[in-house]
Amino acid sequence: MNKNDIEELRARVGCAAVLEHDGFAIDRKESTRRAVKFRRDDDIVIVIHGDRGWFDARSDAKGDVFALASYLHGIGFAEALAVVGDLVAFQPTAATWKKPFSQKQTVASVADRWNHRKRPWRASATWRYLRQNRALPWRVISAAIDADVLREGPYGSMWAKHVDEAGAVIGWEERGPDWRGFSTGGAKALFRFGKVDARRICVTEAAIDALSLAAIEQTRSDTLYVSTGGGWSPLTAQALEILASGEGGWLVAATDNNVQGEVFADRLRQMADRTGCDFSRVRPESEDWNEELKERRERGELPHTRPAHQGLSCRPPDGGP
Repeated sequence: MNKNDIEELRARVGCAAVLEHDGFAIDRKESTRRAVKFRRDDDIVIVIHGDRGWFDARSDAKGDVFALASYLHGIGFAEALAVVGDLVAFQPTAATWKKPFSQKQTVASVADRWNHRKRPWRASATWRYLRQNRALPWRVISAAIDADVLREGPYGSMWAKHVDEAGAVIGWEERGPDWRGFSTGGAKALFRFGKVDARRICVTEAAIDALSLAAIEQTRSDTLYVSTGGGWSPLTAQALEILASGEGGWLVAATDNNVQGEVFADRLRQMADRTGCDFSRVRPESEDWNEELKERRERGELPHTRPAHQGLSCRPPDGGP
């Protein structure tokens, strides 16, 4: 077979035909327009480049349609040509889909997707992630669940709710053992935990940090712990300004102990100047409050790991009310 014949065969037979002929089926829920997932028992192959390329999700194997035939059958190139050639007339299922990949799929609203998810519960995957991976005390987790600001995400992840000024969910932070992100189609404003009309507003960069600081401070009754989700959107700035403008407002920049944290803290300082509210800056000794929480836990300094007579303070290094 000359080179032109090989190229014609490559153009006429796609990877999907080889896979389906060998007993693979499309996992429609896990597929996208650019990456179609095929399964056969525990085997997973992803087809890419418009059906012209592929890779094995569990190894480094990849290539074109001939490499796929060689890989599946354990044969050489010459034999792979014969296998692919026999499939010239084979029409895989994907070619007859009523809804092609290029057609956009309807996505449920942010509120519907949030409401579809369960609240975490004791021994759930999200509960274990927060307790074991993030070292959050069960009292803080339970309080956050009772406040309806957490949901069970996929694969043991946590969803932390962002709301607008009316309290409606508009997005959520996503954190898990192997994942971090923000809800698709959602908007960042503020994650809120604590007293809604609190005078003291502690601003962190992540919901995990807001909950961690609450744990360290034993959830002060005069404090609302909020997270910007690592961003500074117009909605975030507006929400913070409304909070700072409240009677006796006190903005506490509890952002990370790094360069980005200082940039956010300076924005909060300027906001406090504009609104005329009090301002202070608190920094974790570690890079963020969750790392600080873990280190204090290791040292036995958390309320549930130390004698009741010992004190715990989180004093602002540059003053404050």
